[in-house]
Amino acid sequence: MASSISQNLLLTVPLAPLAGALLAGLAGKKIGVRGAHTVTILGVLVAFIGSALVLWQVAGGARYAGTVYQWAVQGRLVMEVGFLVDGLTAMMMVVVTFVSLMVHVYTIGYMEGDPGYQRFFAYISLFTFSMLMLVMSNNFLQLFFGWEAVGLVSYLLIGFWFKRPTAVFANLKAFLVNRVGDLGFILGIGLLLAYAGSLNYGEVFAKAPELAKIAFAQPLWGGDWRLVTVACICLFIGAMGKSAQFPLHVWLPDSMEGPTPISALIHAATMVTAGIFMVARMSPLFELSDTALNFVLVIGSITALFMGFLGMIQNDIKRVVAYSTLSQLGYMTVALGASAYSAAVFHLMTHAFFKALLFLGAGSVIMGMHHDQDIRNMGGLRRYMPITWITSLLGSLALIGTPLFAGFYSKDSIIEAVGLTHLPGTPFAVFAVTASVFVTAFYSFRMYFLVFHGPERFRHKPHPPEAHGDDAQGHADQGQHADPANHGVHGDHGAHGSHEAHDATPHESPWVVTAPLVLLAIPSVLIGFLTIGPMLYGSFFADSIFVDSTAHPAMKRLAEEYHGPSAMALHALAGLPFWLALAGVATAAWFYLLQPSIPAALARRFAPLMRLLQNKYYLDWFNEHVLAAGARAVGRFLWRRGDVGLIDGALVDGSAGMVRRFAGVVRQAQSGHLYQYALVMVLGIFGLLTWTLWPYLGALMR
Repeated sequence: MASSISQNLLLTVPLAPLAGALLAGLAGKKIGVRGAHTVTILGVLVAFIGSALVLWQVAGGARYAGTVYQWAVQGRLVMEVGFLVDGLTAMMMVVVTFVSLMVHVYTIGYMEGDPGYQRFFAYISLFTFSMLMLVMSNNFLQLFFGWEAVGLVSYLLIGFWFKRPTAVFANLKAFLVNRVGDLGFILGIGLLLAYAGSLNYGEVFAKAPELAKIAFAQPLWGGDWRLVTVACICLFIGAMGKSAQFPLHVWLPDSMEGPTPISALIHAATMVTAGIFMVARMSPLFELSDTALNFVLVIGSITALFMGFLGMIQNDIKRVVAYSTLSQLGYMTVALGASAYSAAVFHLMTHAFFKALLFLGAGSVIMGMHHDQDIRNMGGLRRYMPITWITSLLGSLALIGTPLFAGFYSKDSIIEAVGLTHLPGTPFAVFAVTASVFVTAFYSFRMYFLVFHGPERFRHKPHPPEAHGDDAQGHADQGQHADPANHGVHGDHGAHGSHEAHDATPHESPWVVTAPLVLLAIPSVLIGFLTIGPMLYGSFFADSIFVDSTAHPAMKRLAEEYHGPSAMALHALAGLPFWLALAGVATAAWFYLLQPSIPAALARRFAPLMRLLQNKYYLDWFNEHVLAAGARAVGRFLWRRGDVGLIDGALVDGSAGMVRRFAGVVRQAQSGHLYQYALVMVLGIFGLLTWTLWPYLGALMR
């Protein structure tokens, strides 16, 4: 029988970052700048050590599933705080805490001098607590708490520089788009609660065969809608918002308005991976509906390919990495749709390391370039920033799936698994994930070559001043390290900074920035090779993820063909994905190092396509001018016709007017003259007597 993990150890993991967040947030002025980063880093370090111990125990067979605190019971409904710790949870705990620890250390150098320094550390530590509560939950209520908590803190972090209008717009956009997804998410939870009678994962999963037999009659197309299909699609709509899947992806690129450390934390290990984790955790339900799986597969395919296209034309260094995140999340979602849940979470893990590395490397470049984010103003930085250069190269190689690097093992496994599925959307999915290999390699090395190789385009360029105060887009008091997304050549300062030409030589970042880059580069290279056996083809996720291998045999067939990581790398050299990646790198080198006039010529030749990409498929325009404008128009109509016209006009004002008119008539009889009142009394008595005596008078007359 498997041993149980200590409950005290499990409580320590999420509560340590929470304690650091409370100290930095509530006592930031008393403990000072040094105290704020010390307590939060210490809290996350304790959480990481605890998570590593939990992973070690889980690898040895230990598990935990139980209630920590029961706070409400209503009939059969039990509301509780509880933990479910197995292979999936333990892996997520280590990934979240390690990447968060690297981001915390990096932030010391990146946010130095910012007036919101203590507040930022409080936010990112609270973010870590929220994500840990999400991944450790054993019930839907706690899952929803963590789900909404990471959404709330991301809202605060994206709009961290709240005096910047673009940051306020970006965090509102993220908040509203995620509310759309969360509507579906809570509907899915509500359906499962209504028919399973419980919020506990284990109890709901145990009733999954019964739930699969329930169907709803629907009047539009005939036939029935199965409960499991509807519930799973609703849950996945929540994942579409949180994990930025088409068309609810539009908030993620704008999240670059937040400081670079939070971009790394949101994109690599926390918020955007929550949807992937949730679907993997819900695999016992999704396996019962091919319709839901096909929906997941198609949405992921669209995201993987079409978001990659947008990354090819970005000039802001952070936005290139942001669209890369969208594309890679699409890969993970495709794997979920193909029932390759273990491949999805394996890619989630490898991606967390090299994507955090790329984001933090981009932040280091921004610091070295004095906060110019436009890659067209860079070039030749490998001479000035050697550590940032080599770690960014390693991250890029991992991202494009270079054999023996971490991304290779997870991405190639997804591509092979998709090819073995038989869902209706499989042909498009195979094309999308295969074509995306070339696209990923192209935009990754386009950025790499423009930043680190070629001519030094930063010399004698207009450059914003070192003082980072009120000089850009209303960024008053934003501190030294404001780094918005692409709003012109100088992202930090827009059009209002001093543009005096001078020779601004780049410089390598301090050790608190470069040390996390080195520590993230190591797993970006090695983690796939070391863990693919047990995590992808072994039994590490055996009790965490359920797959009907008869109906969905992709992972079973891959496991039968698996011969080890080295053999897999050798086999890949003859495969199409490797040559597509190589072609993408070669094309980027040809376009941006050897023949730099080609991209401009292609842009002119295919101007309509370029406009489509530059306008991001016009989805933002559609959302603003159709959906938002339509909603405002409906609201105005209901206000004018319903509120003002019907409620205020007809009901409130109308009834008041009727009472006023009736009172005006009655008031005429209230003259105050005694003789009029006497006359009325006499007439009243006469009428009453007549009514009373009339029957008798009639009898006398007969």
